Amino acid sequence: MGDGEIGFTGDGGGSRLRLRVSAGASRSRILGVHGGALKLCVKAPPERGKANREVCTLVAEAFGLASSDVGIVSGETSPNKVMRLPISPDEAARRWSVAVERGRV
Repeated sequence: MGDGEIGFTGDGGGSRLRLRVSAGASRSRILGVHGGALKLCVKAPPERGKANREVCTLVAEAFGLASSDVGIVSGETSPNKVMRLPISPDEAARRWSVAVERGRV
């Protein structure tokens, strides 16, 4: 799936994770983990927030969350982003493991 584990960090009652995003791809999918960041590509173009909305949906689905519960906290106009999840780092890591085991990512 990648070359490592996602580096979740605590953020109050939630957690943050780093993303590396490529927009304008042929299809949306999570590619794996690279350098502690979740690497993904989205079909939406990087204009007027379309790609960011698709990123939120894709990541939320992988972690079993509603897309309205996750948000990009930095890097809105960059391929390198930081996202906040409303779950602890331990819970995020557990959910990621379940998603990988079930082949959802």
